[in-house]
Amino acid sequence: MAWGYAAPNNTKLVIPVDRTNPTDGKLMYQSYCAPCHGVDGRGHGPAAAAMKAAPADLTQLARMNRGRYPDSHIASVLQFGASLPAHGSAAMPVWGHLFDRIDPAQSQEKALRIGNLTHYLETMQAQ
Repeated sequence: MAWGYAAPNNTKLVIPVDRTNPTDGKLMYQSYCAPCHGVDGRGHGPAAAAMKAAPADLTQLARMNRGRYPDSHIASVLQFGASLPAHGSAAMPVWGHLFDRIDPAQSQEKALRIGNLTHYLETMQAQ
């Protein structure tokens, strides 16, 4: 499967992705987030140049929240999207649609994916 979105210069950026195990936060991060946020989470992924604004440094989320990792905020962004210039819309440009396509009868899978990805991002926080 491949997902894509229009880049600022009207080209289409296509990132191949396979369906990942919903219990593996690290694998989901590598598949869904690393293309823009980078393997290390600092915002320098290979697709970052195609974004309207630089992707966030995900290792600084706790520091930017007075030392507390904002898990409920991160889960909300993953579930409902965020109005950030880099994303161009409320949904993450690629992955919001992936989570939305989970059958409503499988809502436990969506919650499991969001929870495990949120917890994995917490492990990436700079010390």
